[in-house]
Amino acid sequence: MTDTGTGTALRVALVGYGLAGSVFHAPLITATEGLVLDTIVTSNPERQEQARAEFPGVRFAASPDELWARADTLDLVVVASPNKTHVPLATAALQAGLPVVVDKPLSGSAADARELAALAESRGLLLSVFQNRRWDNDFRTLARLIEAGELGDVQRFESRFERWRPQLKGGWRESGSAEEIGGLLFDLGSHIVDQALVLFGPAVRVYAESDVRRPGARADDDTFLAITHANGVRSHLYASATTAQLGPRFRVLGSSAGYVKYGLDPQEADLREGRRPGTYAPWGVEPASMWGRIGSGESPATGGGEPVETEPGDYPAFYAGIATALREGTAPPVSAHEAAAALDVLEAARRSAREGVTIDLEAHA
Repeated sequence: MTDTGTGTALRVALVGYGLAGSVFHAPLITATEGLVLDTIVTSNPERQEQARAEFPGVRFAASPDELWARADTLDLVVVASPNKTHVPLATAALQAGLPVVVDKPLSGSAADARELAALAESRGLLLSVFQNRRWDNDFRTLARLIEAGELGDVQRFESRFERWRPQLKGGWRESGSAEEIGGLLFDLGSHIVDQALVLFGPAVRVYAESDVRRPGARADDDTFLAITHANGVRSHLYASATTAQLGPRFRVLGSSAGYVKYGLDPQEADLREGRRPGTYAPWGVEPASMWGRIGSGESPATGGGEPVETEPGDYPAFYAGIATALREGTAPPVSAHEAAAALDVLEAARRSAREGVTIDLEAHA
C-alpha cells in the first residue's frame, strides 16, 4: 500500500460505475480530502466515457482481477457492483490485503457478513458498509431530538421510504431470483432497518408483510416490517414502489411529544443532477417549508406543532470517516457487525412474510 501519512492521498479503486458508483461513491470519494479516485473498474465504454468526462486522469480496469495484481499501489477498494457480487469481491480484496468499503447490503445473509467481518479482523483490515442514510438530514435531526429528550420516551418509530413507480424499470433489482439479492426488502429495507437499529438498539422480534404488486415484477415492491426492540420501542417500517400517496418520511411518537417529517433529504437529488459537495453550497440544506414539526395533540398537516429546523445532510461524512479510520486505525463509520445485525432482521422479515409468522431473534455476541 501507499504511504498513509497525512501528506499522501489514499488511492481508491471503485468497482462498478452504475447508479451507486457514479451517483454516490465516485463524487463523494473525490470530494473527500485525503482520498483520490485512482481506478474505476468497468468494461462498459459508455460508462468509461462518462467517468472520464467528470474525473479526468482516472484509470480504468476491465476486471477486478487487475486490481489484485497491483494491490500494493492501492489503499482502498470500494465495491459498488450488483449485490450478488459483494461477497466474492470483498473476499478477494481482503485476501489481496486491501481495506474494503461495500455498498449496502453487504451480503445476502448475516452469516456471510460475519464471515467477511472475521476475515477482515484476521487480516487487520478495514471493512465498512456504505449506509449513507445515517447522514440524511431528517435522520440527523431525529437523532438530535431523541438525544435531547424532546420527545420523552420514544414508543413507536414509523419510517417510510415510499415511491410511486407503477412501471418497471428493469434490471436485477426487480428480479425475483434469490441469488440476485434484489427487491425492496434488501434495497430500501437495508436503509430503514439500519436507521431503526442505530436509534433504538437490537431487535428481538420481527414481523413482515411483503408483496409483488406490479405486473411483470418478480421481486418484492411493497413491504412492511414491524420490529420490537430490546428496549420496548416498536418500529414500523415501510418500503414501497407502489405508493400513490406518499406518507410522512418519519412519524415518531414519544411519551411527551411526536415528530413528523415529510419529504426526502436533498442530497441524492443533488448528486443525480451533478451538484457536488464542496462546490455546491449550502450542501444538504433544505428550505424551511420542508422542516418537520414537533408537538402533541395536533396534526402537522394543519399546521399543528412547532417547526423544527432540519439539520443539514452530510453524506461526505462517511468517506471522511473512512479516511480517518485508515490513517489513524480508528473504527470505521459503519462496521460489518452492524451490517450483520441489520441482515438478521432482513432475513427474519423475509421468512416472516413467506410463512406468515412472527420471528424471535437470537442474540449475537
